[in-house]
Amino acid sequence: MDFSLSDEERAIRDTARDFITREVVPLEAEVLRRERAHGPGLDRTELRELQLKAKKFGFWGLATPPEYGGMDLPAVTQSLIWTEIGRTFVPFRFGGEADNILFHANDAQKHEYLVPTIEGERRSCFAITEPGAGSDAANITLRASRDGDDWILNGEKTFITGGNEADFAIVVAVTDRNRGVRDGGSTAFLVDRSMGWRSEFIQTMGEGGPAALVFDDVRVPGANILGEPGQGFALGMQWIAKGRYTIPSHAVGIAERALRMAIEHANTRHTFGAPIGANQAIQWMIADSETELEAARWLILRAAWTVDQGLDPRHASSMAKLYGAGMVNRVVDRVMQIHGGMGYTRELPIERWYRQVRLYRIFEGTDEMQRLIIARDLLRGYTKLGGHLG
Repeated sequence: MDFSLSDEERAIRDTARDFITREVVPLEAEVLRRERAHGPGLDRTELRELQLKAKKFGFWGLATPPEYGGMDLPAVTQSLIWTEIGRTFVPFRFGGEADNILFHANDAQKHEYLVPTIEGERRSCFAITEPGAGSDAANITLRASRDGDDWILNGEKTFITGGNEADFAIVVAVTDRNRGVRDGGSTAFLVDRSMGWRSEFIQTMGEGGPAALVFDDVRVPGANILGEPGQGFALGMQWIAKGRYTIPSHAVGIAERALRMAIEHANTRHTFGAPIGANQAIQWMIADSETELEAARWLILRAAWTVDQGLDPRHASSMAKLYGAGMVNRVVDRVMQIHGGMGYTRELPIERWYRQVRLYRIFEGTDEMQRLIIARDLLRGYTKLGGHLG
């Protein structure tokens, strides 16, 4: 059993690390200053310039097929890159990407929505969550009613990532009340902001914030149905599943960076004539953090590996999301404790991470939903204990 990375995986990871270290990390002080002034860490132009610099390094469209100019990297390699991105709190991501379900677009939609999104000319968001439909996505009520060749959308979506900046949304709506949302009663639509929907900023404990999207008699042409009618819920689940290993991959990068800060502080901060790292209490926090970090890393890489093998990734991804999200919360909490009062201030990014990673246990599937999936798979015999070992 070989746990080492291939030469190609190592080379791509190291190149990504070099780019993040040289081009992104130096922006951290300015990003912190802007966020303290309640502004965006990076504006759209700055993000675009960084993405074009990364393109020269060869990083463009990590998951995008080659026919659209992307790299189409294996999930394991993408996971390694997301970990590198997680090492900095600068809100950066590599360009050339589009929502995975946007590739279900027809040729006309690809020309109008997919390609401009990949090229960075348009910005999208995915909207399924509603005030009464969070973990239970099948409980959505936003209604799309047919009117000739068009559909009229009425309702609200909430906690939509990127909804404040998007110029079009992928909206999952109820199109047939007589059929369940899961059973062909929901459809995905491509809805331009210019068609009439509006976004409202939702203030959270983290930086930035999601949006509420309001649809009041928004008319959408039938040509804007994404995929097939009745396929909305299935597309939504496909979109959500991707986050089950990318989010905890990002968490590993945060935890590694934070733990490194804690180790350095434990070696240089002296109390009572000795570095605080000489205290057993500090040593145990560092040891527990390293152990949990390493366990999370392999759960996440295995989840990505199942994707690359064409296996059903849901069970492995749920374990990765559950443990990875909890791990980074525990590690950042210990790192703050090791730094004492300084860790609680905004002079360091620790308090920012503390607020940021709390979301990881909620969005794209709460801890409770991951536990439900894991236990259900075992109780119903969908997965066998130790089945991943063959």
